[in-house]
This record gives sequence, structure tokens and C-alpha cells, in this order.
Amino acid sequence: MPTKIPPRLHRFAANRFSPEGEYGLHLTLGVAMLIIATAVFAQLADAVVAGAPLTRLDVEVANWLHAHARANSGLRGFLMAVTHVHSTPGILILALVAGTWLYRRGHRYWLVALASAVPGGLVLNVLLKHTFERARPHFAEPLLQLTTYSFPSGHAMAATVLYGFIACYASRHARSWPGRVLPFVLAALMVATVAFSRMYLGVHYLSDVLAATAEGCGWLAICIAGATTLSRRSRARARREGEPVEPRDI
Repeated sequence: MPTKIPPRLHRFAANRFSPEGEYGLHLTLGVAMLIIATAVFAQLADAVVAGAPLTRLDVEVANWLHAHARANSGLRGFLMAVTHVHSTPGILILALVAGTWLYRRGHRYWLVALASAVPGGLVLNVLLKHTFERARPHFAEPLLQLTTYSFPSGHAMAATVLYGFIACYASRHARSWPGRVLPFVLAALMVATVAFSRMYLGVHYLSDVLAATAEGCGWLAICIAGATTLSRRSRARARREGEPVEPRDI
């Protein structure tokens, strides 16, 4: 005989996968993304701490890129500009521009997601750097000299959060499948360019930027899921109390 699913478990599962529920599919996907990203980050962090073969690959890639960068002033100059634009002040300015645009359009829950994702992500990254205290790549003639820690990359994390957020917003308001996919393709290219600039300029290892990307994806997912939950709860409360229901925002 087939096993009968308890009604309470059935209701719980239905609520977790409801596209419109207060704690529905959006929160389930956000938590799932956070768990996956955390698992990837943990694997990379464990490899770095244990001195696994990945760290030897880190050094080989860093040395090869450094030799290439010293001989290619054109690409080096371009990537130097990319890395400076995506410094902490640059990311905050870009986020402020995006936030101002969202505020003027009345997208307050998207604004909540942005306000928690970018500054919160920067703080999280600093905490992780001081947790692992990994030294940056060392060269006899460095292109950039930094005294902060290396793992995970702050530039790559910030780019992941900011461009991932923009991609999510653009995709949400697109009217076709190509329009929904294209923002994520462009965001991935931007994140890859920023991450590569940090490696090319000799201030990060490969594992630093990979871990930062995982960190950014997980943090952004839970920030957007949280803002969506706040929006759904507000609309549900208005319906229960017979008040005007705001249009769906996020």
C-alpha cells in the first residue's frame, strides 16, 4: 500500500513550493542557493587551510599571470582600471546610483534587498578575510602592493552581489525568455572580468575569487529572498485587514 503523507507535512511542503506564499518558493530557492554556495565555499576554504593541491595550482596560475602581465602593458592598464572602478568606494557609488533609481521608481523592497546585499556583503567579506588571514600572492616586483588579507576576494564578491542583483532585477522585469537570460550572461561576464583583473594584477589567487563568487551568490540569494518575504507578508497583511494591496514589487 502507498504510504500516506501526513496532512501537516503535505501542507508544509505545499507552502514551501507555493509561488505566491509568504514563505513559499522564493524562500525555498533562496535557502537552497545559500546552502549550495556555503558548501562550495567550505570546500574551497578547507582546501586553502589544508594546503591541498588547489593551493599549488593557485601559485602556478599566479606566477604565469604575473609574468604575462609584466609583458603586456595594454591589458594590464585596462584591468587596472577595472579593478579600481570596483574598489569598495566604486562599488558603493554604483550601488548608490542603483538605489536612487529604485527609490524614484518606488521599488522599496528591491531597495531593501540592495541595501542589505551590498554593504552587508562587504562587511561579511572583511570578517571572512580576518577569519582565514591568508597572505596575498608574493612577487619580487609586484604590480600592486596591498597589506590586507587575500581570501576571499572582496572585489569579486562585491561584483557578484552588485551585478547579480542588477541581473535579478532586470530578469524579473523582462517580458521574454531571452530577456530574462541575457542579464545573467552579462552579469557573469562582468564578474569574470573583475575576478580576472584581481588575479592578473597579482593580488589574488584563483581560489580567492572562486570562493568570493560563491560567497556573493549565497549572500545575494538570501537577501533577495528575505526582501521578497517582507513584501509578501506586507501584501498578505493588507488583504487580511481589508486594506489596499500594493502591486507586487519583488
